[in-house]
Amino acid sequence: MIEIIRSHEKERLAARLQVIRDRGVAPDGALVSQVAAIIRDVRTRGDAALIDYTARFDGMQLRASELRVPEETLRRSAQRVDSFVLESLREAIRNVRAFHECQKEESWEITPAEGVRLGQRISPIARAGLYVPGGTAAYPSSVVMNVVPAQVAGVRRIVVTTPPRTLAETPAVAAILVELNVSEVYAVGGAQAIAALAYGTETVPRVDKITGPGNKYVAAAKKLVFGSVGIDSIAGPSEVVIIADDSARADFVAADLLAQAEHAEEASAILLTTSERLTRETAAELTRQVVSLPRRTISQRSLMKHGAIVLVASLDEACAIANELAPEHLELMTNDDEGVAAQIREAGAIFFGEQTPEAVGDYLAGPNHVLPTGGTARFSSALGVYDFVKRTSLLRYSSEAIKRSAGRVAALAAAEGLQAHARSALMRLEE
Repeated sequence: MIEIIRSHEKERLAARLQVIRDRGVAPDGALVSQVAAIIRDVRTRGDAALIDYTARFDGMQLRASELRVPEETLRRSAQRVDSFVLESLREAIRNVRAFHECQKEESWEITPAEGVRLGQRISPIARAGLYVPGGTAAYPSSVVMNVVPAQVAGVRRIVVTTPPRTLAETPAVAAILVELNVSEVYAVGGAQAIAALAYGTETVPRVDKITGPGNKYVAAAKKLVFGSVGIDSIAGPSEVVIIADDSARADFVAADLLAQAEHAEEASAILLTTSERLTRETAAELTRQVVSLPRRTISQRSLMKHGAIVLVASLDEACAIANELAPEHLELMTNDDEGVAAQIREAGAIFFGEQTPEAVGDYLAGPNHVLPTGGTARFSSALGVYDFVKRTSLLRYSSEAIKRSAGRVAALAAAEGLQAHARSALMRLEE
């Protein structure tokens, strides 16, 4: 079910890692063309286009007055949530909020020279748009991870779009929105929802930044509207790498690999281990555990297509491979997790020890589970408060300070052939 590779099989290992890296979200030309047409139509026809696409793609006929979900509908759906699930959602909200409160930045100012004051002002964006997918991809936990950092940042208006059946089919989504006091929700899904958030319609407001997961049409739409509006990222298939030695339990390792594999066939789950025993026992555990999973077919295909157990010569070698992959999630199950972590440069999130499965990060712990995928941990970070704020530079010069600096400013401007720049500085000397 899962390929087992020894690290000295260089060509075979390189080929497998390349297959894993090649999973991506780069949309094909036909998809981009289709999504671009939807975006143009929404920009041109506004609500009328949203109503037409809702009828075509969701099989529901709505009037413009029905695009916004009434608060009573939200609350009625939220009431259907199991009480223990609701308690767990509330704990998740508390933990996520506490973690993200620590990310808040303060404005600051310095005085590098007499008469010169420089600074940076931190301010929230005005409007954030959250896309919540429907169907099997309607994850209430993602609503928490997107809304809470925006609220902590101070965003005053949070707008949610989601396919028209989401709230009825997934009442936990409604419960989260009610708990977070988010009531501006629109029954619009797909690329057309992204277009509406990016450019606005008669009913749906234009926002400043769009976040949240979605299918390939949503991902393509976010890519196309970027620039007119900010986005979080173009998220790819989810992934986990586990580094383990002979101290690790095979049943735990297998369970964590399957927890990632059940996301989608394109998900990737990889074990890097120094242990022959763990290699054998994990492979056997995967075969044993997968049969009881409702999503076993997806899990099996994921492991066959994009999974691997790699037997390495040392933990140093495991770290080198992990850094090369720059995984979204990295679990450590070794006798020296701190020492191993010190060698990791590229990872979205690191989970220490066999009692810290990646699932706790998905739902309850507090750090954001919206993480860089597909190797983008090399240059990207988890979603956070900093994604919902702006940094504005502040400059103040006195008359004496500009007189001291004008000559140098003019010299640099002249070196670039920009005489108006030079003149605007030198005129302050004449004053």
